[in-house]
Amino acid sequence: MQFSSPLQAATLIKRYKRFLADVTTDEGQEITVHCPNTGSMRGCSTPGSRVMLSTSPNPKRKYPQTFEMIREGSTWIGVNTMLTNHIVAEAIVEGRIKELQGIDSITREVKTSKSSRLDLLLKKGEEKIYVEIKNCSLVEEGWAMFPDAVTARGTKHLHELANLVQQGHQGIIFFCVQRTDADRFRPAAHIDPLYAQTLAEVTKKGVQVLVYQAEVCPQSIHICKSLPCFLEGIA
Repeated sequence: MQFSSPLQAATLIKRYKRFLADVTTDEGQEITVHCPNTGSMRGCSTPGSRVMLSTSPNPKRKYPQTFEMIREGSTWIGVNTMLTNHIVAEAIVEGRIKELQGIDSITREVKTSKSSRLDLLLKKGEEKIYVEIKNCSLVEEGWAMFPDAVTARGTKHLHELANLVQQGHQGIIFFCVQRTDADRFRPAAHIDPLYAQTLAEVTKKGVQVLVYQAEVCPQSIHICKSLPCFLEGIA
């Protein structure tokens, strides 16, 4: 995914109220920007870090700039979770997800039950493949982990995937790691033990786990390689 317009550099002052952040531009102006991330942003919201912002052409937006990525140490981290589905769908279309080759069609935001939607429905001949995508921005000691905050909604999605597998379809939970300083993945059991336990349980029922890493830079974000997933000892 290429950014359509150059991003603006700034320095993070603080992130607060989940969807807001204050930054200082390189011109010295302090502004409030939209932060499209529902998680805690643990490990990727350090005051004083360099950030990159996009600017919306919509004149009615209260906060025209969007917080796209942050640099922690030497690593750029994608924090705009609104982009994650597009990044993954693009990689599928381009054939960069080895487990999802030869897909005939992709439908986004698919209603799967009365109270649930999943991110993608892939069709391959008569086969239906349901995919729920999670943005992973938390890394500790080389481990990419999800979630970074308790997520009842995420646990619900796992159960929904398991139900679809029982109906004869494929169900995939796809973790998109938007940073390159990790080489393996595990669920963050120390943050949300129920989610970690549920993930381990649904894999035993046939839900597949895919973990792919994205290379993030101020010009683009692209899926680059798969990472191994470890669930041993969780359930």
